[in-house]
Amino acid sequence: MPRSYPGRLDGCSGIPGTSGIAASSDDRCHGYNDGMARDRKTEEPAVERAEGDAAPNAVWFKPVMIGFMLLGLAWILVFYISGMQFPIPGLDNWNLAIGLGIALIGFLMTTRWR
Repeated sequence: MPRSYPGRLDGCSGIPGTSGIAASSDDRCHGYNDGMARDRKTEEPAVERAEGDAAPNAVWFKPVMIGFMLLGLAWILVFYISGMQFPIPGLDNWNLAIGLGIALIGFLMTTRWR
């Protein structure tokens, strides 16, 4: 008697109900199961990381990083286009330092991006 393997529905498995339509023994042994559908279990393999590997970043990390860079750029553009009066009128050239600082935060975040 052929040995029964779980999950195999072909003629070689010894599972009853595979003899409905006449098929050659070759067909049954090569995966043809007389028209019956197979139940496939989709198990994703476990992803293993080495002990020293860091975890990937959170979903919000990349948009925040790009947002800081763009906000800093926009701050500097507003400063130069407004004739060095805006975004904060009383700070004069410190507006440039604020814009560069905001953009620098975004660039520093790129060193932690995985």
